[in-house]
Amino acid sequence: MELRKSRREFLVGMGAVAAAGSFPEGRLFARGRLYAQTDLTYSAGADGMSSPFRVAVINDEVGQDFERSCEVVAREFGLEWIELRGMWNKNLLKLDAKEVAEARRILEKYKLRVTDIASPLFKVDWPGAPKSQFSPKGAQFNADFTYEQQDEILERSIELAKAFQTDRVRCFDFWRLEDQAPYRTAINQKLLAAAGVAEKKGITLLLENEPACNTATAVEAVKVLAEVKSPSLMLNWDPGNAASRGEKAFPDGYALLPKERIGHCHCKDVAKKPDGDRYDWAPMGKGLIDWTGQFRALKRDGYRFAVSLETHWRGAGTAEESTRQSWAGMKDELQKAGAL
Repeated sequence: MELRKSRREFLVGMGAVAAAGSFPEGRLFARGRLYAQTDLTYSAGADGMSSPFRVAVINDEVGQDFERSCEVVAREFGLEWIELRGMWNKNLLKLDAKEVAEARRILEKYKLRVTDIASPLFKVDWPGAPKSQFSPKGAQFNADFTYEQQDEILERSIELAKAFQTDRVRCFDFWRLEDQAPYRTAINQKLLAAAGVAEKKGITLLLENEPACNTATAVEAVKVLAEVKSPSLMLNWDPGNAASRGEKAFPDGYALLPKERIGHCHCKDVAKKPDGDRYDWAPMGKGLIDWTGQFRALKRDGYRFAVSLETHWRGAGTAEESTRQSWAGMKDELQKAGAL
């Protein structure tokens, strides 16, 4: 199993051989500190940018060259926050010890702090249910883990959060089922159990509303949050994802959400395709979502966590240029909202 090899290398690289030695051979995750003491916290952005939010970009939306992504985010965009998902054509969870150390060195060089680990936790089929039509045939974002590996994914994500000095890990609630009702209680119990594991490690899980998963909209998110009553499970609110399922994400969807349970926000825009029935990604500020209103509402409601650009749109030809143009739109919307 590739994850097992990566984990052993990770332990060695983080100086945890002694801690790991006291546990049985099959145990993959040793207790104790598994990361170096380098301080990855900083006081100000490159250009003194001020916002009530942690304004960020998902690193691989710029590109797979992690240093180049950090250079663009910090020195060109002037930000001090970044969200980690994958680099060097690897999912973050598959990085070996040397790669983790190199990523930390680059973050320190560019004075970037990490908002969260954008883990693929629970982005798999629910066992015993009909196979989802949204279940991909290949890897997404270089993640191709199985249901049986999800406990490992959770622990690995928590350890990476510790290594990158963040207290947040993203998750999902399994590929979308045509009828999730027979399985919903069990899915909620799985989320609750995972939140319990995270809570013991000082980590908050962020459930993303994802159109290909069972929680896609604000309406569905409200139901899950009401059932999974854990302070360690919060919502990664993604208005773009909700809009792609036909929901009026703002103001209607947002109005339904328990504001104290929003722990992260992804920023992308959507537009209707020419057929009028389907949606496609758009640069920030060029789609259907009232992002100025959304940012203004988040500020009004006391939200102080990340607003993280997840470009997805590739209309400018390359990931970097598309993200550059989308950031320009996002920056404009933040400024209009009085949040930058």
